[in-house]
Amino acid sequence: MRVSVFGLGYVGCVSAACLAGMGHEVIGVDVNQVKVDLVNDGKAPVVEERIGELIAEVVRTGALRATGDVREAIMDSEISLVCVGTPSEPNGSLCTTYLERVTEEIGAALAEGAKQGGRHTVVFRSTMLPGTCLNLLVPILEKHVGGLAGVDIGVAVNPEFLREGTSVRDFFDPPKTVIGELDRASGDAVLALYDGLPGEVFRVPVPTAEAIKYADNAFHGLKIGFANELGAVCQALGVDSHQVMDVFLADRKLNISPAYLRPGFAFGGSCLPKDLRSLVHAAQRADVSVPILAHVLTSNSDHLQRAVDLVERTGRRRVGLFGLSFKPGTDDLRESPLVELAERLFGKGYDIKIYDANVSLSRLLGANREYIESRLPHLAQLLADSVDEVLEHAEVCLVGTRDPAVLSALPHGEGPVIVDLIRLPDAETRRTEPGYMGLAW
Repeated sequence: MRVSVFGLGYVGCVSAACLAGMGHEVIGVDVNQVKVDLVNDGKAPVVEERIGELIAEVVRTGALRATGDVREAIMDSEISLVCVGTPSEPNGSLCTTYLERVTEEIGAALAEGAKQGGRHTVVFRSTMLPGTCLNLLVPILEKHVGGLAGVDIGVAVNPEFLREGTSVRDFFDPPKTVIGELDRASGDAVLALYDGLPGEVFRVPVPTAEAIKYADNAFHGLKIGFANELGAVCQALGVDSHQVMDVFLADRKLNISPAYLRPGFAFGGSCLPKDLRSLVHAAQRADVSVPILAHVLTSNSDHLQRAVDLVERTGRRRVGLFGLSFKPGTDDLRESPLVELAERLFGKGYDIKIYDANVSLSRLLGANREYIESRLPHLAQLLADSVDEVLEHAEVCLVGTRDPAVLSALPHGEGPVIVDLIRLPDAETRRTEPGYMGLAW
């Protein structure tokens, strides 16, 4: 394919060189003439493993050249990758100035008729927040071109997952390829660029592709912060943190796995909250600051409050709650987030009915019974004997269980507002209904 790459920084330079190395005909574009001259001389404008040799080779064979002329680049390509920087503003917001400028230039070049025959596809590879492409960049393109994105112009988002220092290696052996496609033809054009590369390919809506890069980087930062905080606590307690983490990392069932990584409701139970509090207290006694660990329970509480807020937003007072124990298949109510949710709603004067097939007041014993009597002493009045009893009562139904009897009875369309805490199996269908809200979207 004939490809133009806008921006010859780390991402653009590596992308241009690697695509040329795959056999594409690539032209790099940059406003910095020094970078343009370096590339045309077969030299890399960035310091990166293997990039010098690769650029020298693809420039020598004629597969890669560079220019400062946007019109020339558009004329000589069928697909453009936008790799310009999106730095932070002083207040932390995303700076889209360079993105907007290059989008205007590409649109103007296309409008001048520089691209003859066939549809040009513009692919945004820069990191940008969800909504940036569709709400900001697509209108700019359409305004300058005088046509419709997805019809007259192809548009896609293709985030990169390149680590500085190993970016050439990462390009040829990617962890995944993500294509946010405005239409099928746009996605096909991007897919053709990477034909032959390993790794799973995900073709998703444009905003999803924009969000994935942030999910990755936020989690990477969280992992590093978690490991460092835990290491600091271990050191203060005289424990070898590397031994601890070696065992931690060996657990591929719960720790290094998809477990617990699906959006849903708050956590609870007799272990997680208690152990987090103990660990943070131990850190505080040892004068070790652990802001990530110290705010996990706060984050959990805030997420629970979001469910309360959803109920308040409906303006309705009769509430049905499906599920009460802290996890399915048990009657353990200790530190259950659903008990906390019921307590907060009851305290605000809501008329509540609760159904949980596993919870019977007469069967609650010991610490479990003591806990519920201290937190929700009116439980006997709130418990319902059947799903139907709750549905007949409720104007708002909070679904916190996957009990098949509950899921099969939930009405569609007309009926109570459904507040989904678990992501119902038919959530995608329900999202189009006016009476559906969710924390697990």
